[in-house]
Amino acid sequence: MVGLHWVLPLLNVVSAPWNLVGIIPLGLGVVINIIASSAFQQAKTTIKPFEESTVLVTDGLYQVSRNPMYLGFVLVLTGIATLLGSLMPYAVILVFIILIERNFIRPEEQWLERKFGQRWRGYQQRVRRWV
Repeated sequence: MVGLHWVLPLLNVVSAPWNLVGIIPLGLGVVINIIASSAFQQAKTTIKPFEESTVLVTDGLYQVSRNPMYLGFVLVLTGIATLLGSLMPYAVILVFIILIERNFIRPEEQWLERKFGQRWRGYQQRVRRWV
């Protein structure tokens, strides 16, 4: 993001001092990731993608989003892009969302359905993928 900002800034979309608003999503994203990863630690299951989960975590932030950590990463990227202020860093966010959705979320969800069956399907119907 920083490289794109300096090499190919294209257009300044958030000028100083308004770019400092980026601190809010950046901080919120960090807090969300800390809380979400703590839920996995408390449940004594892996946080690493594609490692076998032993528990389906559905409480706390996971009552609002099936993927709060990925959401947290998107907020961190949004905060950084806003702090930088130019248009190109926002393209990284879009690419990140597409890659995470295709390469991580969909395969993880297929695995969770095989592992947890009806419990996963019920959770999937109650809670949205992102927010």
